[in-house]
Amino acid sequence: MTKPLADRIALVTGASRGIGYATAIALAKAGAHIVATARTQGGLEELDDEIRKDGGSATLVPLNLTDSDGIARLGAGLHERYGKLDILVGNAGVLGPSSPIGHIELKTFTDVMAVNVSANFQLIRCMEPLLKQSDAGRAVFITSGAANKATAYVSPYAASKAALETLARAWAQETANTKLRVNLFNPGPVRTRMRATLMPGEDPATLDTPEQVAEFIVPMCAPGWTETGKFYDYKTRTLMSFRAPA
Repeated sequence: MTKPLADRIALVTGASRGIGYATAIALAKAGAHIVATARTQGGLEELDDEIRKDGGSATLVPLNLTDSDGIARLGAGLHERYGKLDILVGNAGVLGPSSPIGHIELKTFTDVMAVNVSANFQLIRCMEPLLKQSDAGRAVFITSGAANKATAYVSPYAASKAALETLARAWAQETANTKLRVNLFNPGPVRTRMRATLMPGEDPATLDTPEQVAEFIVPMCAPGWTETGKFYDYKTRTLMSFRAPA
C-alpha cells in the first residue's frame, strides 16, 4: 500500500529531540524522506536508527541554525540532489532566560532571536524556491501561546515567537496564489526538555507526549492540506484564523 507521503522530501529542524524528533519519525512512517537538522550529531544518529527500524530513510545534517551560510549551503545541496523540497517543519527553538526584562543582557536576547526568528527567516529565503518546485509545498512553523499571552519572565522567547508568527503569516499572504501552504502550530504544554526547564516542579506525566503532538502536524504537511496562513492550536484541536485586535 502506498504511503501518503511517499516520494516527498521533508526538512525538519531541531530534529534530535522533542517535537522535532517525533515529527521526523511520524513523517518518515508516512513515507517521506527526512532531511534532519540539529546541533547534536548523537541525537541525529539516534533519530536515523529509529527511522530505519520502520524502513524509512533520512539524511542527517548537523547544523547550528545561527549559521546562515550553512542554511544557504543546505538549500543548494537540496536543489542539487532533489531539485525540490516538499515539506519544511520549522521546529528548532530555544527558550532563553527566565528573568525580568531588566535583568536580561542584550546578547542573551539577540541569541534567542537568532535561533527563533532570524534562522527561520533564512530558511524561508533559501527554501522557498525549492518548495515552489513541489507540486504541493507545505511549511509548518512551531509557535507558542507565549506569543500572544506576552508571558512574563520569558520575554525574549515570547517576543521571538510573536515575530515568527508574523513572519509566517506574511509569507503565507505572499504565497497565497501559489501551491505553497504556510501555517503555524501551537503544541501547548508538552512533555519536552524545554518544558521541564521552564516548569521544573510540573509532573511530566500530566502532559501529552511529543509523539501525540506529531500526529497532528503530519496532516498539515500532506498535499491534501489546503489551508494557509492559519494557526492550529493542539490543546483545543482547533484550526484558527488570525484576527486583528478590536
